[in-house]
Amino acid sequence: MASTFPTRGRSALTVTWIAFWLLVVGGLNWGLIGLFGVDVVAAIFGPGSVAARVVYVVVGLSAIYCAITMPALRRPANSI
Repeated sequence: MASTFPTRGRSALTVTWIAFWLLVVGGLNWGLIGLFGVDVVAAIFGPGSVAARVVYVVVGLSAIYCAITMPALRRPANSI
């Protein structure tokens, strides 16, 4: 069965899934901030800590990665 995923190899697919789940976690965190004023990342790592900032940067990079790669999912794999 042919894959419609445009990248090559299993590692690229793994990176995409990791980026996707980081976006889900980031979105849930933003939802909690908006609804209840609770920042789970800051609660775990400390507000303004280096670790919290790293988490925010990684989630942001995941968003950029997904914004670039997700539109390619609409193309058939053989058109790449």
